[in-house]
Amino acid sequence: MNMEEKIAALGVVPVVVLNDAKDAEPLAKALVEGGLPVAEVTFRTEAAEESIKKMSAAYPDMLVGAGTVLTIDQVDRAVAAGAKFIVSPGFDPEIVDYCLEKGYPVFPGIITPSELAQAVKRGLKVVKFFPAEQFGGVATIKALAAPYTQVKFMPTGGVNAKNLPDYLGFNKIIACGGSWMVKGDMVKAGEFDKIKEMTAEAVALVKSIRG
Repeated sequence: MNMEEKIAALGVVPVVVLNDAKDAEPLAKALVEGGLPVAEVTFRTEAAEESIKKMSAAYPDMLVGAGTVLTIDQVDRAVAAGAKFIVSPGFDPEIVDYCLEKGYPVFPGIITPSELAQAVKRGLKVVKFFPAEQFGGVATIKALAAPYTQVKFMPTGGVNAKNLPDYLGFNKIIACGGSWMVKGDMVKAGEFDKIKEMTAEAVALVKSIRG
């Protein structure tokens, strides 16, 4: 399976903000044991690079990606640390072209038809839709998917256990990014059992939605 297929099989990508790399391994353990061996580690903290390194080393089969990637330098650092895919909040042609040239799976953020057109032009099959809820959620994705039939979406931003059925109920959405099972305060408090429990609930919810 390629990266898109692996992510699609899981249905949810936990979006993780780590301020201390010591939390990386226990968090990865909680996600893997909860049934979601995937994480988008946001590159907006000092601990991100080391966290990706630790998660990848402890769980080599886990799909550890880097999110909030804003520069080519961050792409290189993330991949060197072990990131298996790159996610950017917006459509940055320089980052997308660089990742495609290097053969790195990349999911750039889009909101408008013009940004989606740029992704299609480059042969991308899956894009991030961000921030999802603030820009019309499923209704907007359906409107974008109508003319761009070959593209699938990974909405992130405001997605939670309550609205997940609305998103995953649309067949052009392969997975949703969400942080409800990996909230910063739970990570900070070391509540990894709770994270594992909430992750397992998310997995069960995906199964119930998809049948």
